[in-house]
Amino acid sequence: MAVVELPFPPGAYGVVVVGSGPAGLQAAYELRRRGVDHAVLSADEAPGGMFRTLPIFERLISWTKPEAPYAHGSREYELYDHNSLVADEERCQACMASLMDRTYDVPSRAEMEAGLARFAELAGLRVRYGCRWEATRNDGEGFVLETSDGEYRCRAVVFAVGVTTPWTAPIPGLEHAAHYVDVRRADEYDGRSVFIVGKRNSAFEVANSLLPWARRIVLASPRAIRTDVLGHSPLRTRYLQPLDEHVRGGFGTSIVDASVERIERNADGFRVHTRGTSWDGPLVFDCDDVIAATGFRAPLQDLTRLGVTTVADERIPAQTAFWESVSVPGIYFAGNATLGSPGLRKQGLSSNSGSVNGFRYNARVLVRHLAEKHFDVAPPRPLVEPDQLVSFLLRELATAPELWIQKGYLCRIVNLAADGLRDDGILPLQIFVDEPGPDACAIAVEMAADGTIYPAVYLRARNRVAEHPLSPHPLHDYETEEHRRALSELVDPLLGST
Repeated sequence: MAVVELPFPPGAYGVVVVGSGPAGLQAAYELRRRGVDHAVLSADEAPGGMFRTLPIFERLISWTKPEAPYAHGSREYELYDHNSLVADEERCQACMASLMDRTYDVPSRAEMEAGLARFAELAGLRVRYGCRWEATRNDGEGFVLETSDGEYRCRAVVFAVGVTTPWTAPIPGLEHAAHYVDVRRADEYDGRSVFIVGKRNSAFEVANSLLPWARRIVLASPRAIRTDVLGHSPLRTRYLQPLDEHVRGGFGTSIVDASVERIERNADGFRVHTRGTSWDGPLVFDCDDVIAATGFRAPLQDLTRLGVTTVADERIPAQTAFWESVSVPGIYFAGNATLGSPGLRKQGLSSNSGSVNGFRYNARVLVRHLAEKHFDVAPPRPLVEPDQLVSFLLRELATAPELWIQKGYLCRIVNLAADGLRDDGILPLQIFVDEPGPDACAIAVEMAADGTIYPAVYLRARNRVAEHPLSPHPLHDYETEEHRRALSELVDPLLGST
């Protein structure tokens, strides 16, 4: 039998990427595209990451429309395809659409896993599968990763390991409950009363799947569901049916704003003691099963001992705007762990960094930054003709998927350089607002507290930044004469300096 030689043997590399899920594959693609020496390691036997096992009930919450107003492979089509990774080569683009059976515009887990495998194959990405990251140390010159295959040395490391380790809230008795990852088949809850601790997407995924089977379902957590936020969120595909049953007064499904004080196990099942948060008083629930849909944490292993600080109940690494550890320079994160870099959170709006559609762009920007900072690989910064600036910016506001998917988080920047206007590309809005730089213009798509989407323009002059919201449009058409006049007036001072 022929021996298959694995890529990336132990040794020294510029960058090591740990993980072969969507973020690891996107980072690997970007590193190769920029010519940065790297290795990609994965404990799994094939690409897919968390989508090899999750979500439990196998239906995602982010859409891919096989048919859309724009052609597959176009940049604009990414607005309608939230699950494919992004690439420059046409053969690697829009991998998901052709794999979907079209029973729903939200792919199944198996379809998502197949889409990632196809991207890896078409892009020719090499991964050392079956190589488990075990420990990390800093030797003064860089990082040393101890793995099941040997030691890897690198100047920078990108951990694309997801937020996949089950996390349980410190509630007495909750250790007796099944965590979300241990939920049984839906039909095994036939006729049972189920209490779910949590009211986020995994809790509602379980509730939605158990509706045809369980005789009673209760979901409880201290915070109330904000239906105004939910209405603009992709999570509504999971939330709406259980929420609808509750709102209509269906006594089979209850959504309770309450803190869970303790859980007692008895001969008949469980007794759950709660106390109201949006109302005053205790409630006690007797049930057959308790499910802890309390979320996950990043599998950081020994990184905290290395000095990596965390946020969100120590579940996610704290990161800079470029997704680098705030406490250990040279350690970066990709994937849904990039929620540890929250951005400006204008109007309280969170980023889409917890989903593929958002963190695929984070990975592109991360690698661009890493390549320039650590390896002097500068990105292209093409000239923008002054008479084309307004049209260029308006077109980006109308169709750029990075700006629309990562609203108020990513922006497009045009700098005033010595030789004219330079397109600095897509970067975190926080960088433009918080850090000094040349006179420049940045644009972003943002959302007001009432859900209104509008374009925003930021102007930096002598390191003072001013924000200018433009008018919304019912069809989000920002290439109107009104928008052209407004933007022209704003950028005139910048153009006057060219």
